[in-house]
Amino acid sequence: MSHQKTVCITGASGGIGQALAREFHGRGNHVILVGRNLEKLKAFQDSLGGERTSCLELDLTQPDAIEPALAGQAVDVLVNNAGVAISSPLLKGGDLYRKHLDVNFHGPRLMIEAVLPGMIERGGGAIIQIASSAALEGYAYTSAYAASKHALLGYTRSAALEVGKKGIRFQTICPHFVDSPMTDESVARIQETTGISEEDARERLASMNPDGQLVDPKQIATVAADGLQSQSAHVLWELTGRRVTELGSTGS
Repeated sequence: MSHQKTVCITGASGGIGQALAREFHGRGNHVILVGRNLEKLKAFQDSLGGERTSCLELDLTQPDAIEPALAGQAVDVLVNNAGVAISSPLLKGGDLYRKHLDVNFHGPRLMIEAVLPGMIERGGGAIIQIASSAALEGYAYTSAYAASKHALLGYTRSAALEVGKKGIRFQTICPHFVDSPMTDESVARIQETTGISEEDARERLASMNPDGQLVDPKQIATVAADGLQSQSAHVLWELTGRRVTELGSTGS
């Protein structure tokens, strides 16, 4: 896929979303920054220089708002990055299951449904799902989160088989613990429950990654942008801290 595309990124006001936006913007693309806080989006837009960017205030838990918000937007690349991750014991998840599915699965699904017809009509496009290693395996106290990411991966694999022949290319990127604000929240919860220092809590999370270090958001962004060159209908990536591994691909 050539440069000079319109790239729509959800969860673009911080963390991984900002890294993605910088990467795609730096490669000459127009970037649509999507998030719930317009003030934060505009501040980030200013940091990018304001050119080849636009902001879209959108809450993915409001399904009736998604399609109208994207009407008239000729999106070439959709990056479903927005997500939520809240830990809980198995039997005390309650509404967390619905919350995680609404944000981590139904939000991306509805975004795809809003842009996919236009992509097919224009002869192709790319959809990038920022998932998690929790889409590949389970973790204690994350049943709601893992369920939502498993759902996202299963949906993406099926969607690629259905529309891959129409020029739609999918990627699913599954990083382990990332050096991001979401991980900062996990660090804070570990501190609160254990009393250990922030540094020790962060090292504890890093040690859970196969390579013993947190994944850099810039690495995620590079994998996402470079992956647009693939002609496969779906490529699955795992990021373990240092390494990037292609776990499989579906034919073109």
